[in-house]
Amino acid sequence: MLRPCFLCLLRQAALVATGLICVGLSFAQTNNPPPSGTQGQQGSTDQKDNKSLEPAMTKLRIRVATDTDKPIANASVYVRFYTAGGLLHHDKLAELNFKTNQDGSVKVPAIPQGKILIQVIATGWHTYGKWYDVDKEEESIAIKLVPPPHWY
Repeated sequence: MLRPCFLCLLRQAALVATGLICVGLSFAQTNNPPPSGTQGQQGSTDQKDNKSLEPAMTKLRIRVATDTDKPIANASVYVRFYTAGGLLHHDKLAELNFKTNQDGSVKVPAIPQGKILIQVIATGWHTYGKWYDVDKEEESIAIKLVPPPHWY
């Protein structure tokens, strides 16, 4: 049985790599850029395409109150949403944290539209969490907290 020597394998790998580099260079040279007269028009369509690739954004206003419509101040509000991929183009879950003001409301800056998780934690109230599908530029969400269950 014949075993190829290490130098023979190295030589073959070098030939394959050289061939691939030559093919890549010849392909790059044959693809000439468009004439300068159409370049300005091409650039404007590229900018339009880039805007369409960006996800639509939404601004949220969240109001936290009791079931009797009394505002809950100083409640922790967590807003989780998916952002466009990083490594290997997988979407990742981003989070914003807020505290409600005296009116029980929070203004969330622009975030991507789509599935959004809103969680609310307030002392003395049952924890709240729900996924929302947001598809408007501005949306107001009212959240009613209920008292915690009694444990005996």
